[in-house]
Amino acid sequence: MAVQQSAGPDPYFPDNGDPRYRVHRYELTLDYRPGPNRLAGTARINAIAGRAPLSEFQLNLADFKIGRIRVDGRQPHWTHRGGRLRIKPAKPPRAGAAFTVEIHWSGNPKPVNSPWGGIGWEELTDGALVASQPVGAPSWFPCNDRPADKASYLLSVTCPSAYSVVAGGRLLTRTAKASTTTWVYEQAAPTSSYLLSLAIGKFQTVLLGDPGIGGVPMHGHIPAHLLPEFSRDFARQPAMMDLFQRLFGPYPFGEYAVVVADEEFDVPVEAQGLSLFGVNHVDGARGSERLVAHELAHQWFGNSVSIADWRHIWLNEGLAKYAEWLWSERSGGRSAQQLAGAAHRLLSGLPQDIRIAAPGKKSMFDDRLYERGGVTVHAIRCALGDDRFFHMLRAWAGLHRGGSVTTAMFTAHVNRFADEPLDGLLDTWVHRAALPALPTPAVPARPAQPPTNAESA
Repeated sequence: MAVQQSAGPDPYFPDNGDPRYRVHRYELTLDYRPGPNRLAGTARINAIAGRAPLSEFQLNLADFKIGRIRVDGRQPHWTHRGGRLRIKPAKPPRAGAAFTVEIHWSGNPKPVNSPWGGIGWEELTDGALVASQPVGAPSWFPCNDRPADKASYLLSVTCPSAYSVVAGGRLLTRTAKASTTTWVYEQAAPTSSYLLSLAIGKFQTVLLGDPGIGGVPMHGHIPAHLLPEFSRDFARQPAMMDLFQRLFGPYPFGEYAVVVADEEFDVPVEAQGLSLFGVNHVDGARGSERLVAHELAHQWFGNSVSIADWRHIWLNEGLAKYAEWLWSERSGGRSAQQLAGAAHRLLSGLPQDIRIAAPGKKSMFDDRLYERGGVTVHAIRCALGDDRFFHMLRAWAGLHRGGSVTTAMFTAHVNRFADEPLDGLLDTWVHRAALPALPTPAVPARPAQPPTNAESA
């Protein structure tokens, strides 16, 4: 595992995260009451100081009431304003030393402000949902909110027994007591804070396919009235999982779940081992199937292999976009070359003023970054040919599993699979704004790959 930590603050979100330390594990204990939208929590954070004694450090946490803070059992001096919890330990941890922070907080959770509106904890008509990309994690728990600071999580949530709790990871226990139930999830894989997600609602749970021995368990958690449409719209997800494991390598986590909220979403959102969809993505006609593939692909690209900071988001979105096209060409739809051509025509009619390697904060989620990212990956495929291209993808996902990466690391990795360096190609596609010509494929329209059973699904 290669972990690439930024040396300083995230250039797009300098107030989020603290590079002076890293978190090893979060243990979160939450009590949530949907009616009054009341959350009370305790966090035990196991962390490691960086290269200097930690006389001060910060966590990100939204506007909650703080009840108690301890660092290694001692009361520190602290301030909490503007979403930043600054802590001065009574006894500063030494350079490289492990330390523990305990925090108690309570209040009414709500989304945090961002250039894209409110992000994070959202109170629904009957329940709650968390979708935190990119900076919504502090809306519900204290964290070192930077994508490269990946930790394991133990999450315990107590709520009224009428509600189900779904989180990414393995459900360890579900314990009913009087009128409440406590759900305990373990996410052992290294996880960025924005990728910890939570859904509280009245769901029907279904198993998606039979994982068999050694397979990946996949569940859907949906409103009961959507079951007929969901059963058709997500019927081919097991075939997607099979295909992506062949193309990208083993699925990086122990399980995968999808949640459909009984609310409309602009777009689905990925989380670690979990994807969140809105009721508008379930139509019974597979109208959002490309998005089902996109969110599943993020489990490899974005979640397991994460970015060092938000400048490199094209590595998440370009590879997930290309996974949509790979699914299409192997399931009876248009080929990746045809889809790359359609994306190129779309881009050619739009302003060419974005460099996807550093799009700027305002353009992080611009559709052009997704489309151009996909065509960039297709250009790499055309240059390498299929055998080396898919070998390159599998090696990328395997070498950096659980780690964090940058565009420069991806460029160096791609070059290891090329006869001649592809720096010029990548510079043109990734670092420059002008749109290059559509790449000429050096691969057949439907490359020979192990067939899927998608057509029969």
